[in-house]
Amino acid sequence: MEPMRFLVEGVESSNRVSGVLLSGEIQKGESVILAPSGQQTSILAISENGSARPSCEQANSRLDLELSYAVKARAGDLIAPADFRPEFADQFEARLKWVGEPELLPGRTYSLIAAGGTSEATVSKLKYRLEGPDEAHIAAYTLSNGETGVGNLALTRAISFDSSSLCAATGRFRLSDKADGSLMAEGEIRHGLRRASNVHWQALDVDKQSRASIKQQTPRVIWLTGLSGSGKSTIANLLEKKLIANARHSYLLDGDNVRHGLNKDLGFTDADRVENIRRVAETAKLMVDAGLIVITSFISPFRAEREMARGMFETGEFFEIFVDAPLDVCEQRDPKGLYKKARTGQIKNFTGLGSPYEEPERPDLTIDTTELSTEQAVDEILALLEAE
Repeated sequence: MEPMRFLVEGVESSNRVSGVLLSGEIQKGESVILAPSGQQTSILAISENGSARPSCEQANSRLDLELSYAVKARAGDLIAPADFRPEFADQFEARLKWVGEPELLPGRTYSLIAAGGTSEATVSKLKYRLEGPDEAHIAAYTLSNGETGVGNLALTRAISFDSSSLCAATGRFRLSDKADGSLMAEGEIRHGLRRASNVHWQALDVDKQSRASIKQQTPRVIWLTGLSGSGKSTIANLLEKKLIANARHSYLLDGDNVRHGLNKDLGFTDADRVENIRRVAETAKLMVDAGLIVITSFISPFRAEREMARGMFETGEFFEIFVDAPLDVCEQRDPKGLYKKARTGQIKNFTGLGSPYEEPERPDLTIDTTELSTEQAVDEILALLEAE
């Protein structure tokens, strides 16, 4: 029999809650805990539709509980036996059945919904795809509609859960698209990852404000996005020169340069592009924490990853600058000869031709490089920063 799991949906007082029995049997007098807080109490009384009951083992029954000791319960808490608690972690291995039309992209942020909580989540590593009746393990980097695989998930906040083999109700979850809420995957948790419980955030005495104060500046990220040939690198280079001339402490992360080191192992598939931007955003976050003004010059073709990057920073720290130029203009410029190679098949998945570019919907600034010179473009960016 599955363990008792009761989902709190309403809190009437410190010792009266209502909700639904997800699994197992709940009994009057039973010693229980609230997850994730770990507060202990016991079941003083159980009622269903106003009628008292000594116990209940019918899943999905809606019950009112009176507790022996006052607790600070919240909607979304799980009530479980005191000697059989659910796990609580922000990383786990799971089986995923992909049902979305866009393929799974490890590193992309999705919305996770489970009985034990909600969170933003990424598939940090896809281990393998399951194929055939014997579910052979096939090496894979992504999943397409209808495919099933096993991978590790990393959450932005921990949730309460059980292995799906132990308790289906608390071991299953859904992944949905952050933008439109469409269902992307149905998942089953296999087990928590041990590193989720033995890696802790280390508190440091010197913080971002202290580092920025020494530099006498406000740390920020200036995120330049646009097609190859739009003028991003040229603008970024002059922007940093002007910042340095004004005694500002800055650092430029350029797309080509980063791929020579930090991201040299990545190609240009959609999955690799997502991971490329995730790493760049994490690096920029560390630099902002160091008190720097960071300039990034990357095509960064997908809105989801640019929004993921924005979400990593505090309000007022992230500026998305759309360096806008029509595809035909970028192709005419073609400073690196990339469009020519893409047209002749020498480069696959080239953004704008073989791979899409999703224009920003609400950039902090749009620069049309067919109308503005590099000097004018940089002056507009500096004016934006000074206005904030």
